Amino acid sequence: MAGVGKLLKQAQKMQRGIAEVQQRLGEQRLEVSHGGGAIKVTVNGHGLVVGLAIDPEFLKEDKAIVETALVAALQEASTKAKEIYDAEMSKATAGFSLPGL
Repeated sequence: MAGVGKLLKQAQKMQRGIAEVQQRLGEQRLEVSHGGGAIKVTVNGHGLVVGLAIDPEFLKEDKAIVETALVAALQEASTKAKEIYDAEMSKATAGFSLPGL
């Protein structure tokens, strides 16, 4: 049963690592801009939108242009946050293997 104890210790270590990564990702900020900087979206490492800034002059543009730029900024921010999240989680779980899998 020594193998089970080792496996449990390894799992606990990984769990602590994941919790630390989750904390850091929640505190991390990523800013993406579109429309020549007229729209700025800020997300955390979990992909949650934590800030949005729109230049008032840009709001004078056609509604479709503003909407397209906003959607593009949100999508890019979400994609980048997911890439960061996946990379950080991969690091946190590296080296953990279950016997037989």
